Amino acid sequence: MDKITAYQMTGKDKPFERVEYSPEIGPGDALVKIAGCGVCHTDLSFWHYGVPTRHELPLVLGHEISGTVLEGPAEFKGKPVIIPAVLPCGECALCKSGRSNICRKQLMPGNDFNGGFASHIVVPARYLAAVPEAALASHSLAELSVVADAVSTPYQVIVKSDLKPGDFAVVIGVGGIGIYTAQLANILGAKVLAIDIDQQKLDQLTEIGVTATLNPKDLDFKEIKKQVKGLCKELGAPSHGWKIYETSGTKPGQALAFGLLGIAGVLSIVGFTLDKMEVRLSNLMAFDAQIIGTWGCKPELYPEVINLVAEGKLKLKPFTDTFPLSTINDIFQKTLNHQLLKRSVLEPDF
Repeated sequence: MDKITAYQMTGKDKPFERVEYSPEIGPGDALVKIAGCGVCHTDLSFWHYGVPTRHELPLVLGHEISGTVLEGPAEFKGKPVIIPAVLPCGECALCKSGRSNICRKQLMPGNDFNGGFASHIVVPARYLAAVPEAALASHSLAELSVVADAVSTPYQVIVKSDLKPGDFAVVIGVGGIGIYTAQLANILGAKVLAIDIDQQKLDQLTEIGVTATLNPKDLDFKEIKKQVKGLCKELGAPSHGWKIYETSGTKPGQALAFGLLGIAGVLSIVGFTLDKMEVRLSNLMAFDAQIIGTWGCKPELYPEVINLVAEGKLKLKPFTDTFPLSTINDIFQKTLNHQLLKRSVLEPDF
């Protein structure tokens, strides 16, 4: 193809500009016609909150990408795929030890090179995740784009936290990532409690069978903890070994998550914020507890996530809305202002 049409970021808080550029397809690369690209909080961090991209501006953002391979390896050509948000080298010590998601040579669309808010994208083909026909029976290829980060990232951290059936899983913040964290924990057999100050977000959880919720707005920590303990007991979950997932990416959310960490608990930090907080780390010693982080999802886990969609266990459609890519500036502003309940997916309309 001659040109890729895209919307690029030129600076903090500036409108995205429509541009065209010629793709450079190297050995081992694939040219993918984009079906959809999800709008992630990380994109907002680059655009509004001053988090620097690794590639200098101007840059096309977007790392939650699905599409169809036009050029590339024979096994992918003409096939629908999900592009992992983190593309490792596959050869370093971290990759070979099962930590490919944190490969130091990794490439991230919309961070290291032009991303998915475009008509097409050129990416390394090695870790493309094939989409089976069964997954497309219930969702459009554009809707499946959120698997690249919003779904796969919490899946990886749930695996890392060693969640078991019957465990008490506390999800703090059920926005674009938390909604899937709660759903995945529920699918895997945990007793799930969702916490959020937005009642609308809590109400939509009934669609996936999560009925234990708590809105902590106007409650002090002592009362929140009392109610969490009560809900844990009502669900028949153990009083120890809680698995806490902080997905709000806010200072109050992180403070609450750390405060709830108790005996043999595991706190997983999934949401991102530049804010700092003061904690008493000795709690980890006293409770024999853990705090773990996560970055993206290693490509090896993508088939497991996609299969949950194909099997009809994991629902994406109720929690996504699609919009034309040409509305990108409006969608980013509404996302920043918390005016959108669901995760936005932008579809090329040119």
